[in-house]
Amino acid sequence: MKSLLFLVLISVCWAEPHPDNSSREHERIIHIQENGPRLLVVAEQAKIFSHRGGNVTLPCKFYHEHTSAAGSGTHKIRVKWTKLTSDYLKEVDVFVAMGHHRKSYGNYQGRVFLRESSENDASLIITNIMLEDYGRYKCEVIEGLEDDTAVVALNLEGVVFPYSPRLGRYNLNFHEAQRACLDQDSVIASFDQLYDAWRSGLDWCNAGWLSDGSVQYPITKPREPCGGKNTVPGVRNYGFWDKDKSRYDVFCFTSNFNGRFYYLIHPTKLTYDEAVQACLKDGAQIAKVGQIFAAWKLLGYWRGEGRARYPISRPRKRCSPNEAAVRFVGFPDKKHKLYGVYCFRAYN
Repeated sequence: MKSLLFLVLISVCWAEPHPDNSSREHERIIHIQENGPRLLVVAEQAKIFSHRGGNVTLPCKFYHEHTSAAGSGTHKIRVKWTKLTSDYLKEVDVFVAMGHHRKSYGNYQGRVFLRESSENDASLIITNIMLEDYGRYKCEVIEGLEDDTAVVALNLEGVVFPYSPRLGRYNLNFHEAQRACLDQDSVIASFDQLYDAWRSGLDWCNAGWLSDGSVQYPITKPREPCGGKNTVPGVRNYGFWDKDKSRYDVFCFTSNFNGRFYYLIHPTKLTYDEAVQACLKDGAQIAKVGQIFAAWKLLGYWRGEGRARYPISRPRKRCSPNEAAVRFVGFPDKKHKLYGVYCFRAYN
């Protein structure tokens, strides 16, 4: 007689009441635990800090519970990195790897790859970091029917600044606000970036769009025109508004740059068109708002001959006597008003 050997997969099940609604007596959560080690994905650091133009590694490793083995060897390991958005139902594909196959997506193409320092290393390396790379990333490892995830936040060194167009305050819908920030060498700021700026002293009474579609503004010194003088300091939240019809200012975020920001020494003051040409003649371009804020905040730039907008990191009598700041004079007549000019020359 031939004996038959049956392989039986044993599972353990149990039930417990639903923790969120005890009144629903018959609702239960069923736990199923299969025999064998469970796949675990771990990020050694929850937050990673870098800057525009730099390189960074987002840590991610995978194990099997109670073992040091990276994989069972039965199934191929699939590693997928995505970027989380403010809409938690949507994710942006970044990178996928399985076996010898690799694929990157969108503006990550050519900039991302796995570190693979060991057989269980799924860490993602991002090169030439862009402002848009800021955010939270999910590392997902899949082996057969097993999978697990870990989340890593990429923070960028930078500065948040308020921006309104020439037409005056509250003239931008959400899409125009995004373009306005891009035009000034920046991106629309996130709530976390605005909150960090508020904690660092940013005080601004005009409400502006943020990247999640909300409208908020930071107040460190409560006063009547800005929510009332008896209120507590904080980031005021107007909530979420129609991205096409509602109009506000915008808070932009920029980081350091690969170039030289400088005040152009010129024998005479210039109109706007003359200033543009003077920078071009010097092998540069007229500086953008994001570049002047980055130079002030990150490089300690202080020279203040230009008067349309000028950075002060060392307050003194004739140049912002009370505090370090980028002083905004307004939008003068481009054809008749004369000022100095700040230029920016990018490094190749």
